[in-house]
Amino acid sequence: MRLFSPEWMVRFRDAWNAEPALSGALGKIGFDSTIGYGFCGEPSPRGILIIENGRAVAAKQFGGETLDWDLRADPETWAEWLERPPGMVSLGMAYASSRLQFVTGDYVTMIKEPSMAGPFLKSFYVMARV
Repeated sequence: MRLFSPEWMVRFRDAWNAEPALSGALGKIGFDSTIGYGFCGEPSPRGILIIENGRAVAAKQFGGETLDWDLRADPETWAEWLERPPGMVSLGMAYASSRLQFVTGDYVTMIKEPSMAGPFLKSFYVMARV
């Protein structure tokens, strides 16, 4: 199954919703967001999750939606993280070296907010289960 394909995104949605440390934690803060995922250098993300009150309510191919977050990395980096999810230090290093890019959204603000930093890190562990 191709990374960020519509089928992959549906499996990611289901895994997201099954993880209380992700959907439950974000539900407690009323987190609503449209999150894009894709590859560096491409004009748009490949897939998106639409989150309402912490739960992923839609997962699909990007179709021009307005994004709150747009995360990009090269295919090798995503593959590495799917094999071994990153910790907070390695994510920070990836961001500082542009291996992880936020085309939309503010990594620094998000990572300083404990109610969002933990679930953000957990999202990489959930991705690895897909």
